[in-house]
Amino acid sequence: MRRAYDVIGFDPRGVGQSTPVTCGPMGGLFDSPGNDPVPEGTSAERAYLRSLRAMADDCAAHAGRLLPYLSTEQTASDMDAIRAALGAPRTNFLGVSYGSYLGAAYTARFPHRVGRMVLDSVVGPWDWYDFDVLQSRALLRQRDTFFAWAAGHFGLGRTRDEVREAYLRVRRGLAARPVAGFGPAEFDRAVYRALGRTERWSGLANGLRGYLTDGDPAGLRPATAFDSPDSRTYEAANRTVKCADGPGPGPRDIVTDLRRTRRLDPQPVLTGMEASTCAYWHHRPGRRTPLGSPAAPPVLLVASAHDPVTPIEGARSLLRLLPGSRLVTLDDDYSHGVFASRGDACVDDTVAAYLLNGTVPAANVRCAGPGLPAPE
Repeated sequence: MRRAYDVIGFDPRGVGQSTPVTCGPMGGLFDSPGNDPVPEGTSAERAYLRSLRAMADDCAAHAGRLLPYLSTEQTASDMDAIRAALGAPRTNFLGVSYGSYLGAAYTARFPHRVGRMVLDSVVGPWDWYDFDVLQSRALLRQRDTFFAWAAGHFGLGRTRDEVREAYLRVRRGLAARPVAGFGPAEFDRAVYRALGRTERWSGLANGLRGYLTDGDPAGLRPATAFDSPDSRTYEAANRTVKCADGPGPGPRDIVTDLRRTRRLDPQPVLTGMEASTCAYWHHRPGRRTPLGSPAAPPVLLVASAHDPVTPIEGARSLLRLLPGSRLVTLDDDYSHGVFASRGDACVDDTVAAYLLNGTVPAANVRCAGPGLPAPE
């Protein structure tokens, strides 16, 4: 593929060298240790909502003049400007995760300029807040799978329930006494990151064991500081774009969904609930970003069957908005990001045939996945 294509990358609006956006302290998001992100009880729920309002206020104060110009739809227009600058008649595009949402927005805005487009690890065609809720439920399923996978290994317990209790002991310990700025918020971010790729599971399990053995969370800490300049830009751009792409939830919706999620599991991972901030956003869009178009040529969607970050329901729903398109599913796989990432020949060959030759499969494709890795 690298021999067949010139690969063009760009910084979407709000990141890198495309006017990086900042929301300042973001309502205390970068405090170390941060507040427990899972509110328990009415007073904690009110405090949680106040932190969301403070985050929205900080974004308005620090990025106010930029807010009307940072959206997926406008970045899709930038993509078409790149196409025109290159003198290309159509845009051939590989978009992964949020890139799939961006590609779907491009097909809606410029359907007749779509070339060969692959959307991998697909965000569904919903409001961002609804997507975040779906993701939070998928993370619960993935975490249970992790507990069962780790059972009998790593010294965390012989059964799924015993591993779960070991996990909760770590979190309770960090909530009661954070270590060098590492508390429950930092722990949940580490868990969120690890659950998305199975090759990180051994590191998470060993980190849990390390804390239970000597009280040191070093094995759970990410290599890059959460409050680094790049991370601050990412967190600001994430909220800014999500809130620009469609209507946000109401405060009552947020509390209702928090309670529903906690009924499924009292200790969920809510790190991905970024669009909750949109309840208090200062620049509210009038409509949701259009995605997909029957006028676009067939595109190829790719999904892992058990991806918790972009659950496969998103790919199935978007497929209905792109007639003639096909879905390539990697079965028995639990990771985020598939093409040229999981090393699966069935997926890679199908996608490569489409990108190189325009070969659209006659039907949706199911590839046999790798299953869970062996515990290390």
